[in-house]
Amino acid sequence: MEPRILLFIIKLITGGIVAFLAILLMSKKRTVAWSFMVSGFLLTYAALVYDLLIELGVLTTTRYGIAGIPLSTVICTLLPALCYITAFIIMLIKR
Repeated sequence: MEPRILLFIIKLITGGIVAFLAILLMSKKRTVAWSFMVSGFLLTYAALVYDLLIELGVLTTTRYGIAGIPLSTVICTLLPALCYITAFIIMLIKR
């Protein structure tokens, strides 16, 4: 098996466990900050699946880009980070 695909499989398994536990946590902690944190975890997993589909050739990247980087890749990279940033800011404000 090709090492890149094996690495994706390992990432998918661990990311799936993280996403599952994040959903369980969201049912127990119903604050806005934790909701953004869980959303960040789920979006990270979705970005990983998207990257795998591109790697396998099932999907193609968008034609539009920012500085030569496809827009879909930029969005998949920025959205989870924005969710984490929002969650941390909310947690800091509430303290």
